[in-house]
Amino acid sequence: MHVYPPTRTVDQVDDYHGTQVADPYRWLENDVRQDPEVRAWVDAQQRFSSEYLGQLPERADLHKRLTEVWNTPRYGVPVKRGGQYFYSFNDGLMNQAQVLVQSDLDTTPRVLLDPNQWSDTGTTALAAYFVSPDGRYLAYLVQVNGSDWREARVLDVASGKDSDDNLNWLKFTGLSWAADCSGFYYSRFPAATSDKFHQVAQNNAVYFHRLGTQQADDRLVFDDASQPTWRYDAGVTEDGTYLVIDVGIGTDRRNQVLLQNLQSDEPPFFLIEGFANHYACLGHVEGELYFLTDRDAPNGRVVALRPELGLQALQQAREIIAETEQVLVSTRICGEQLVLSYLQDAVSSLQIVDLQGNNAVTLELPGLGGVQSVSGRQWDNEVFFDFSALNHPPAVYRLSLEDQHLDVFKQVQVALDVSDFVLKQVFFESRDGTRVPMFICHKQGIELNGKNPTLLYGYGGFNISLTPDFSISRAVWMEQGGVFAIANLRGGGEYGETWHAAGTRLQKQNVFDDFIAAAQYLIDVGYTAPAHLGVMGGSNGGLLVGAVVNQRPELFGAALALVGVMDMLRFHHFTAGVYWIDDYGSADDADEFAALYAYSPYHNLKPGVYPPMLIGTADTDDRVVPGHSFKYAAQIQKVQEGEAPVLLRVESAAGHGLGTPTSKLIDEYADYWAFLFHHLKV
Repeated sequence: MHVYPPTRTVDQVDDYHGTQVADPYRWLENDVRQDPEVRAWVDAQQRFSSEYLGQLPERADLHKRLTEVWNTPRYGVPVKRGGQYFYSFNDGLMNQAQVLVQSDLDTTPRVLLDPNQWSDTGTTALAAYFVSPDGRYLAYLVQVNGSDWREARVLDVASGKDSDDNLNWLKFTGLSWAADCSGFYYSRFPAATSDKFHQVAQNNAVYFHRLGTQQADDRLVFDDASQPTWRYDAGVTEDGTYLVIDVGIGTDRRNQVLLQNLQSDEPPFFLIEGFANHYACLGHVEGELYFLTDRDAPNGRVVALRPELGLQALQQAREIIAETEQVLVSTRICGEQLVLSYLQDAVSSLQIVDLQGNNAVTLELPGLGGVQSVSGRQWDNEVFFDFSALNHPPAVYRLSLEDQHLDVFKQVQVALDVSDFVLKQVFFESRDGTRVPMFICHKQGIELNGKNPTLLYGYGGFNISLTPDFSISRAVWMEQGGVFAIANLRGGGEYGETWHAAGTRLQKQNVFDDFIAAAQYLIDVGYTAPAHLGVMGGSNGGLLVGAVVNQRPELFGAALALVGVMDMLRFHHFTAGVYWIDDYGSADDADEFAALYAYSPYHNLKPGVYPPMLIGTADTDDRVVPGHSFKYAAQIQKVQEGEAPVLLRVESAAGHGLGTPTSKLIDEYADYWAFLFHHLKV
């Protein structure tokens, strides 16, 4: 038996609708940066885990191989502004990607922005950048230690120098330039009055920042003090006519729409009221606003509204693209055409139509895979997009809209033979008979003898779709003989809003049933056996892993539960948790409390035998605060009756994942893969 660092308990009991619920590790919710006792406990846990992981015989070779394969140039999808092309670039082992700019596609690019100069440790990252329509300025968001908080700065493209513009207290926002490039619109929260890494995100507001002025002088565009949980995303139509403000209350995309005519002095007005559906404005064309929506179309459609009709515009909308059996994931107006990105059984496809939805052309993609980004402007004659698959490293393509000619702009070349990987899609039945897809990828020639080390990955929430995208870490897993599987669970967006809703609130158990059925399929067909089957998930996927390990511990040989939401009764008391109520429900509601309490990973750990567990989090994760993982780890260490280890791995100066430097990523995956390969009896 392992001797874990001691963890004290407290007599904390909460009353939920007449049910008494103990929370013996409540004190571990305190900020690790401010509470010395929590700090000491985390340090002790990290020493224990580091010593264990460092002694695994597989780790050194895996770290070396991951470093070799990671050391390959990678490129982002270009955006074209003012006749120039801007895109991200990493030479391989850079901790953070640079931003390059080139005047045309045949010239040598220059480095415009290099976040690797911002900190010695690589933990200060470029979160996003936004080029002004004329290409003169690049506004960008800086992220420190993985936190969701952002600082906005502005760079002059010609000189490469920063201006004095500096904005703070930004979170979950883009920056949308005015058509005259005099400034940009954004949303922000009030300055934190207490611990900014735990404070609940509320009282969002939209502002306009004029270049060369102080943030204190920014003009308030819209807020509503009576609705502290509303959040805003403001964008200017490419012709500069309208400011479109999406008003959201959660993370499932349902929103209201505010509109402001920027050619007048009138304040924003509601064009669409109610949170029943999702509306994404695509642009303004000849007096009409084009929207992608799931109203009366769970798989998505495109409609055109006349803004002067106000709240009556939706009732008189003109349909441009009708709903199909495929899910319409995103749409862009490019070159006075519509570029439609679809999902069919979680596989991406692209189609081009005219602005009336006619003359469709389907682009030929290399195979099963995912398109994550499409870039183009309303009057551009070219479009850029990416494509990758588990057996196809990322490529960036350029499409000419004049003749539909498609060519490769950039192709990633990795130091392993991806032609040796076989990718296929299968379908299995969940507990209630629902047909669920799954991607499986591995080296050619494996035997279905039940002995293959297999890693099953899932998410199942927030309308997020999983496509079989390439990743260096997954490629190394498969190169070393592992099978990698991605299950497309309910709660995601793979089959539209209906599929999403079937895995939310009182239906959340469907997600866990789907994942368990995926594991059973891999065993029944002969890929693997419980002793050789690992499961992995992060964030909502960490919740998934915690729940299924609790419900079926004998089914898995090892588990990685990363940055997970583990206390389903208190998640909404911290940072962005209030936005997750639309997907999870809330313990404040009696019926939803009963459903949450029935699967909450922290609350459903009973004395028993659990598989080897590696629980990962980070000390500056202010999306899913690390207290979730701390409490879960303390409880499972207490109730574990088997010989399998339960490790808590706490990354320092890191957050929920975005912005993690390359060096830390390599260290993380060396730990993850060594832990899995060791315990899956390879």
